[in-house]
Amino acid sequence: MKVSTQTLPESQVLLEIEVDPEQLEQSMDRAYRKLVQRIEVPGFRKGKAPKNMLERQVGRGRILEEAIDIAVPDAYNKAIEEADIDAIGQPQIEMMTLEPLAFKATVPIRPTVDLGDYKSIRVEREPVEVNEEEVQATLTELRQRYAIHEPVERPVKVNDIIRADVRITVDENEVFKDEDSELHLREGRVVLLPGFSEGVIGAKKGEAKQITVTIPEDSENSLAGKSALIDLLVKEVKEERLPELDDEFAQQVGEAYPTLDELMERIRADHRERAEGQAEAKYRDEAMTALAENAATLEFPPVLVDREITHFLNDQLRNTGMDLERYLELTKRTEEDMRTELRPSATERVRRSLALGKLAEDEGLDVTDADVDAEIENLVGQAGEADEQQLARYRALFGTPEARASLANSLLTRKTMDRLAEIASQTDGAKPAGKSKKGAGGASKKRKSSDETEEEA
Repeated sequence: MKVSTQTLPESQVLLEIEVDPEQLEQSMDRAYRKLVQRIEVPGFRKGKAPKNMLERQVGRGRILEEAIDIAVPDAYNKAIEEADIDAIGQPQIEMMTLEPLAFKATVPIRPTVDLGDYKSIRVEREPVEVNEEEVQATLTELRQRYAIHEPVERPVKVNDIIRADVRITVDENEVFKDEDSELHLREGRVVLLPGFSEGVIGAKKGEAKQITVTIPEDSENSLAGKSALIDLLVKEVKEERLPELDDEFAQQVGEAYPTLDELMERIRADHRERAEGQAEAKYRDEAMTALAENAATLEFPPVLVDREITHFLNDQLRNTGMDLERYLELTKRTEEDMRTELRPSATERVRRSLALGKLAEDEGLDVTDADVDAEIENLVGQAGEADEQQLARYRALFGTPEARASLANSLLTRKTMDRLAEIASQTDGAKPAGKSKKGAGGASKKRKSSDETEEEA
């Protein structure tokens, strides 16, 4: 067997393999033994026909085709073993000639990553500010939660709550029907469909009304862009009356807030904590981008990007509960369209993942069994006041080899991100790395949102 190798860009190797005639003949014999068991030859019992009779029955080309299916994998596996090639995926095969049998194999190999002088990476932190408009919006949401809904005898206004029978038709086909539905017509919010809330304003109790709206073009269904007719019968109109902003309202929210000032202080603290969490996530994202962009070498085979795209698509289908065919039908796209759209972001995720993995290796970071055990206990502790039997089930769930491996990977990522943030935030006069808008994500410690605070209150 003759083999030549050539190193290609993107962590790939090209093998040109020519199979010896003797090897091909051996494969032809094996192909005959397989085919003779499956194909009936007149005058012979199955499996007993001589090779020349089988060849007369099916043709030499059919036996050669079967032989190639045997010879190519055998020759390929022998070639990568002899050339000591560390393949990480299936090769792309290109047939050159059949007799003699010769083919090319493009083989993906392990990525090459050199982070260079990564310890000089610096990323500037931006100051964290609390958005007062968001604070006021949270306060308004709290007031709405404790608002009184009082029936009124007048036409519908903005922010009213209505009880109504609703029926929506498109092209005279009913697509939605709900009797005695309660709808809150909050200003600036879409209810059912864009234009519905505006169309309800002025409607009177007991009077039927028709509203024509257009289904948004970006809707992920076959009705996108079509006109919809909404038949409405208002049964009741309620006015939302917000509580006064005073100490009495603060006490309604929770015993921990005897005054309005203390309630406002808690809301602002929650917003600051959330802003700090978002800022930290953004900071780590920028540090991760800087690590990948400043790498001396970051080369990997396209198969890794293809796998990332497939993984993302599978997650998306699992979340929607649809198969690929149905999902493509609703989104009006082909699978190739979706893979093309996802390729840039998938490429960036692979780059960042490889850079982070190399950083963990270069820094000698690892996760011990004790680390995983502690994380399991932490997760079990979040179950609250569960009984011992439930806690035992949680421990068993997290204690499987698969779950432990997943936790170990998550802990190593967290530990590596902590180290990267530590490096990038040093103040030694080094020049900060340039900011980039590429990528998304980042790791950050989970923080309570103002919504969670309100639920506690």
